[in-house]
Amino acid sequence: MDGAVVGVVLVVALVLLVLRSGMRVVNQVERGVVFRWGKALPSYRHPGITFLIPFADRMRKVNVQVITMPVPTQEGITKDNVSVKVDAVVYFRVADPVRAAIEVQDYMFAVGQVAQSSLRSIIGKSDLDDLLTDRERLHEGLALMIDSPAAEWGIHIDRVEIKDVQLPESLKRSMSRQAEAERERRARVITADGEFQAAQQLANASRIMSETPEAMQLRLLQTVVEVAAEKNSTLVMPFPVELLRYFERATKRLDQEVEKNDRELDGQAALKAGIEQIAAVADTFGPATELTAPREPAAEPSAPAEQQ
Repeated sequence: MDGAVVGVVLVVALVLLVLRSGMRVVNQVERGVVFRWGKALPSYRHPGITFLIPFADRMRKVNVQVITMPVPTQEGITKDNVSVKVDAVVYFRVADPVRAAIEVQDYMFAVGQVAQSSLRSIIGKSDLDDLLTDRERLHEGLALMIDSPAAEWGIHIDRVEIKDVQLPESLKRSMSRQAEAERERRARVITADGEFQAAQQLANASRIMSETPEAMQLRLLQTVVEVAAEKNSTLVMPFPVELLRYFERATKRLDQEVEKNDRELDGQAALKAGIEQIAAVADTFGPATELTAPREPAAEPSAPAEQQ
């Protein structure tokens, strides 16, 4: 009886040991690919406790989390003949654990190599401006280039991003000067546009004030009030434009009168000089004679009286 009990205990222990050797635990982030006698089963094991046939089954666990893989810096020449260095990062995950386990030896190494070659290819097909500004389109093209071979391995590419573009120092200086010149141009255009708008508004305001002179006086009083509100010891009074125009007209009339008087004086001086010149010429030919008004001819003497 004791021997039978011992035998039963041994058998139970052996069964438990066999079951224990065939029991596996699959984590939530993993999937189990079972190879039975070296042949992969079509279905994989889900998270939880799973049992394998001892000495016949062998299970390989595949991580299905999103893997972040940095792509080493790749040096290439862009389409517009600029030498750049570009690095990127690839986000991918295993979509089919069975294919990832049997179709490729090391899917992480394979994805890394495809990413590097695709990155060099995308550099050669793109311009420098596209690498710097239009990165979304490059990300989509790069993801498509990597996803084509990776899909056959059961890998799904979630996203590919270009992290940094390293430019030559000479090109950086040229781009910096270009950006500075562009900002200076925009600043000048904005300043000129502001001056133009201000001139338009001032022209409109002056046109309105010229039609209503009272508005000029009201504006003058408002300016005085604004200046006096600052509590300054010096009060600046604007000079009326109408008064300036009056002085301008008076100055023009005065200049015209002075010019007229100068012309009259010049004429008198010229006449006097002419008279003096004529007198000098007359002196050269004879004694000077007075220029007098012509006299009336004398009456002829009457005939002598007849002698008686």
